[in-house]
Amino acid sequence: MSASTATRKSEILADDVLAQLDAAIQSAPCISLAIDESTDVTDNAQLLVYVRFCNKDKKEICEDLLGVTPLETHTRGEDIYAAIKEMLRKRGIDLKQVVSVTTDGAPAMIGKERGAVSRMKEDNPDLLAYHCLIHQTVLCATLSQHFAEVMNTVMKLINFLRASSSLQHRLLREFLADVEANANDLLLHNNVRWLSKGNALGRFWSVREEIAAFLEQVKSQRATQFSLFLQDEHKMNMVAFLVDITSHLNELNVKLQGQNNTVADLMTAIRSFQRKLDIFKEDLEGGCEHFPKLQEQIQGERDVYPYVDFIDKLIGNFSKRFNSSSLGQQLLLLIQNPFLIREVRGFSKEVTQTFKWAHAGSLQLELIDLQGNAPLREHFEATDPATFWLQTVSESVFPGLTKVALHTLTMFGSTYSCESAFSTMNIIKNKNRSRLTNEHLHVCMRMALTPFQPRFKSLAGQSHAHFSH
Repeated sequence: MSASTATRKSEILADDVLAQLDAAIQSAPCISLAIDESTDVTDNAQLLVYVRFCNKDKKEICEDLLGVTPLETHTRGEDIYAAIKEMLRKRGIDLKQVVSVTTDGAPAMIGKERGAVSRMKEDNPDLLAYHCLIHQTVLCATLSQHFAEVMNTVMKLINFLRASSSLQHRLLREFLADVEANANDLLLHNNVRWLSKGNALGRFWSVREEIAAFLEQVKSQRATQFSLFLQDEHKMNMVAFLVDITSHLNELNVKLQGQNNTVADLMTAIRSFQRKLDIFKEDLEGGCEHFPKLQEQIQGERDVYPYVDFIDKLIGNFSKRFNSSSLGQQLLLLIQNPFLIREVRGFSKEVTQTFKWAHAGSLQLELIDLQGNAPLREHFEATDPATFWLQTVSESVFPGLTKVALHTLTMFGSTYSCESAFSTMNIIKNKNRSRLTNEHLHVCMRMALTPFQPRFKSLAGQSHAHFSH
């Protein structure tokens, strides 16, 4: 096929899956959006919007790319708002149909006066807006000055060994192989990657002794400075603590990633981690069982105050960001296990605070009836929560509860889908395909990310053969 024929066929397939998405959204009672903005390889700003809704035909929650649009000049709140409104208009979506919107928390998104979300709330006052939970957990773990200095020194040391000289990097790898170290190279840190710093730190710690021996062979002033750093017992204790605590934070981060996670799943993981922080604080004053690297590094008497203070600040940051969440524990428990809700009035109060249209009295009676239904309890134990609410619970018998559950299941907890889509964008439009137009980029992204399958038989039946004379 010629290049133009291949392009045309890709456009036909993209139009078909987009038509399926439009039809599914039109039948959905409500939708939620996740919005993020990034630049491609040619510095073109691309605004990406993901949609999450209940697919009535399949009776399941579906996530798909609603659209990608270029921001030609500025990326201000009014520009993002105008692009979103135009995208919704093309898809035939009323903004009042949108339950919630999740963003990365950038000022252009959530600015109180000029932010895109604030403008959207003027059109839909009931719109719920959330800052990505993954981004919030990363912000909670911001390092204090002393820990930041140690972390930056380690990252500079890694960059010195890996990136300052190709010859030095080759010699390092050869040295690590000769001494049979636990790893054959160091990892570079990338600020864009959520887990990068913790992984780079962990790799460094596993070969720290070999690194110290290698630096003694390097004749330079910087190598001497880094050697002195590795010999500083107090700073190495701090490095050991950072290795342990970043491993715990990375474990939480991994749990929060992935598509099709409900906001209840994410909040459960975060609240479990908050309880773990209390255990970590007690453990630091005891045997350091949850901090094996620190336990290995510190011998005899130890001063754990800086580490306990770090955990205290983590506890405070997590409490400040998540304890006042508008999604209360009773509301989220409705999704996870409605049969465990004991405070019926407290549950109805949380629901009515989040969803203004909900009626407290009806919800209380429906919940009591649901908890007394033995067959439904058996069904819940045999399936997952989303399937239970979308396929098992009768909407006619429990209209209030099913509507609350559907709206909650529809919400995005993070912008993970957007971040993942930007990775796909950078694979499609790379330095070798930098002349790809915005239209063709969006077609390729549509085909790469959609969960819908093109209707090949129908499309083939619409095609006509052209015979040459």
